[in-house]
Amino acid sequence: MTDHSATTADVGVSGRGRTLGVVSGALLVAATALAFLTGRFHLFAIAWIAFAGMAVAGWFGGRTPSTHTGTLVWGYGLAAGAMITSAAVFVLPQAMGQHPVFGGFGVALGLLVGYGAHTLGHRLAHMDLPIDRSLAELTAHAVAAGAIIGVIYGNMPEPGLLLGVAIVSHKAPAGYAAVHRFAGRGGDWTAVLLPAAGVGVAAIASSFLALPTSAPLRGVVFGFATGVFLHVAMDFLPECEIGSEVHESLEHEGDAHALLDRLRLHAVASTALGGLAVFLAWLVVA
Repeated sequence: MTDHSATTADVGVSGRGRTLGVVSGALLVAATALAFLTGRFHLFAIAWIAFAGMAVAGWFGGRTPSTHTGTLVWGYGLAAGAMITSAAVFVLPQAMGQHPVFGGFGVALGLLVGYGAHTLGHRLAHMDLPIDRSLAELTAHAVAAGAIIGVIYGNMPEPGLLLGVAIVSHKAPAGYAAVHRFAGRGGDWTAVLLPAAGVGVAAIASSFLALPTSAPLRGVVFGFATGVFLHVAMDFLPECEIGSEVHESLEHEGDAHALLDRLRLHAVASTALGGLAVFLAWLVVA
């Protein structure tokens, strides 16, 4: 027997998600126009790279007829490897350069706050939100990451485009996974445009915030950014264990333990290649 109330609710959430996606896309156009006019060309590029990456991955996730565990592992692994390397190479030295002790405290604070926000974010499952819970978490995550990116780019003399691209690299696999789950419950993939646009809008808005010249304070801010990025990157490290998201995405054909053992090799290889890609890109642009 069909649950008509549940079906109606799914349609309502899908429609609201589509509306939010369209509105957020319009906000991104306005924000990136401002970035272009004020000479924030790096943020202009980062905003649209993040938007395109997450939107395309979300479209693909919404149209994937069955689970693709290998795609999930490689997407997460490449993004995690790239982000860990980028945070360690591009942001951590900035924090330590501002103040070695307060920069370290900032890193610890970012890791702890990232963990706390991620853990408490699951309370969103108990709230009546206009979009799916996983997309709501992804949106909050995207806005927070975008805000930190904006502060960094607004206060670093030459941050370079590579840092921003590496930071937003995890948005594509995140969008794919979130929309794949959302679409499986009858949602529309266009809802992913909300978090996709949130990165750029938040980054451009926060880039106008000028930090004080105090070295300890700047060390804490840059250290905090490093810690948050490292937490996000480690959260994307593929976990090929019983009960993990990777295990849940298996089609449960054959021996799950054997499949997970094979996927562990893919997880290690993908994270290594993600870090290597950042290193090779740095060699090219350095």
